[in-house]
Amino acid sequence: MNDSRPMGAISAVREGQPFAISVRGLAKRFGDVKALDGIDLDVPRGMIFAILGPNGAGKTTLIRLLATLARPDDGSASVMGHDLISDPQAVRGAIALTGQFASLDEDLTGRENLIMLARLWGFSGRAAKARADELLLAFELSDAAKKQVKSYSGGMRRRLDIAASLIVTPGVLFLDEPTTGLDPKARQGVWKMIRALAQSGVTILLTTQYLEEADQLAARIAVIDRGRKIAEGTSRELKSAIGSGFLHVALADNERLDEGETILERVLDASVQRSAEGAQLSVVAGSPKAANEALAALIAAGIELSDFSMGSPSLDEVFFALTGQPMEEDTEGEAS
Repeated sequence: MNDSRPMGAISAVREGQPFAISVRGLAKRFGDVKALDGIDLDVPRGMIFAILGPNGAGKTTLIRLLATLARPDDGSASVMGHDLISDPQAVRGAIALTGQFASLDEDLTGRENLIMLARLWGFSGRAAKARADELLLAFELSDAAKKQVKSYSGGMRRRLDIAASLIVTPGVLFLDEPTTGLDPKARQGVWKMIRALAQSGVTILLTTQYLEEADQLAARIAVIDRGRKIAEGTSRELKSAIGSGFLHVALADNERLDEGETILERVLDASVQRSAEGAQLSVVAGSPKAANEALAALIAAGIELSDFSMGSPSLDEVFFALTGQPMEEDTEGEAS
C-alpha cells in the first residue's frame, strides 16, 4: 500500500459507508477495573471527533481497541467499513496512530526518520525520499530536515511524529492526546496541522484532556468518565444542555471561598466549581431571580464581591456539571 499522494489529494469517502468509525457496546476490563463499559459511538467520515475525559476515563483504551492493539471483551466496532474482530488486518491498513509519546529515532535527522519509515512501508528509495520531503514541507519542517531529532523542540517533534504516521495516507488518524506537554504556541501549530488534515478528507479521532482543544478543533465531542460515555454533541449542544444560567462570582477575600461556596450550594442547591486558580466560584443559577438570591445571601453574610456575572458555561463547567469533578482530578483505572 504505497500511497504517496499529497495531503490535498486525500479522499477518505466511499459510497454507501457514511461512518468512518461505528462502535456498539465496546467494553474492556483490566482485572476488576472496567476501563470501558459499553461505549457507543458513530464518527462520520472527514470529521474531527474528540473524546474528552480526565486521566483514567478510558480514552487511551478506546484508541488501542480501535487500532487493534488490544482486543475488546465485549461489543463490536467497524473502522472504514472493516470489522474490528473479524478483519483486523483490513482495519490496520486503513488507519494511522500517533500515541502520547513520540516514536522516533532521536539520533537520526527528521528526514532520515521519514525515509526509513517509508522504506519499511515498501517505498522505493527515490519514492521514500520524495514522500519524506513532501511531508516535511507540509508540516513546515523543511528547515529542520537535516537536524537530529534530539535537537527538535516539543512542537517540532510532535509534528514530525504525526507526519511519520502519514507515510501512507490513512482513512482514519487516531491522535492520542496530541498536544500533551506542548507550550501554547506549539499547540496552536499542531491544531493548524490537524485542521488541514481534516480538510483534506482524513477522519480524525483525538483524545484530549484539554477542554479548549476539544472546543477549538472538534465538530463533535463525546465526554467519557470511568469508562462510560456520559454525553455527546457539538460544543454548543453540550453547553446548551447544561443551561445558560451560570453565575460566576469572584470574592474580594479568598480566605472566605469555603464559606462562599457553602452559601451558594445551600441557596442554589447545586455543586459549585472553583476556577483553576481557585479565585472564582461558578454554579448553575437557573434564573436571574435565583442568582440575585444567591448574591444577596453572600452580601448578607458580609462577603465582599470583586466581580460577578451571569452567562453561558465554559466547556470546563460543562464537564464539572456532568461528572461532579474538575478535569484535573484523576480517576481510578488505566492511565487515560
